[in-house]
Amino acid sequence: VVGLTGGIASGKSTVSHLLSSKHQIPLIDLDLLARQVVQPNDPSGALSQLVAHFGPAIINQEDGTLNRPALGRLAFGDGNEESRKVLNRITHSAIRKRMAWLLFWNWVSGVKVTVVDTPLLVEAGLWKWFGAAVLVWCSPEDQLSRMLSRDGPQGLTEDDARSRLASQWPLSKKLPYADIVLDNSSAISGSESSSGRTGRASEALEAQVTDMVRRWQRSYSGLVGTLWWLAQWLCPPFTALTAGLAILERRAGVARRLKEAEESDRQGEERRSMGSQ
Repeated sequence: VVGLTGGIASGKSTVSHLLSSKHQIPLIDLDLLARQVVQPNDPSGALSQLVAHFGPAIINQEDGTLNRPALGRLAFGDGNEESRKVLNRITHSAIRKRMAWLLFWNWVSGVKVTVVDTPLLVEAGLWKWFGAAVLVWCSPEDQLSRMLSRDGPQGLTEDDARSRLASQWPLSKKLPYADIVLDNSSAISGSESSSGRTGRASEALEAQVTDMVRRWQRSYSGLVGTLWWLAQWLCPPFTALTAGLAILERRAGVARRLKEAEESDRQGEERRSMGSQ
């Protein structure tokens, strides 16, 4: 199971589109699940739980669907921290259960690689539970430029775009959590067509995605790879053991990279301090 993340206008949606459409990799989109679990009559019962806490004002009377602006006003206003916690507890629980069911179904169906697409892979701590994490990276300048250009004159103002960027974790902060980094910046050759949203991918980004998928396929090809996959598929205890070991190995790697990043920042701060003296 691979976690895919990025930031606004980094190109994560483009990578998702490539994986699912060109390479036929099964994809679980947590943003899509978040919309599904609050639909009327969804088996999760999340909508009825939200109504029980926030009241009937969050429901559109015409069709019984969730009134997102009304819920937002109740959950995200100043001093509503407890309401935000309730909202997150209800929705996140429903999303995790739906994701777990889909992952289980893919495993039973013999799917070798499943990608989970979530912008909050790092922030929500979900990175701890995946066998690998992929980050779609570009510079903050690229993010800002794409945000300003992709919707034309009717799109965001520069102040709005900068505010949205400031509200998210910078991609540089997510780097230590990534096992694979897909560079979608404008500085690399062949990136001129990058758009940062679902659509035509740049040649450079498409080549990186293709190479990544081929590496996944090679890990399960040949006699050894096939036997390894069959052992995991046919023996659930062995699957649990190998998954647990992979997760522990990933966590150790992330801890090491975080320590290295912290040390690099400390040394940089010392050099700047010495230079200013």
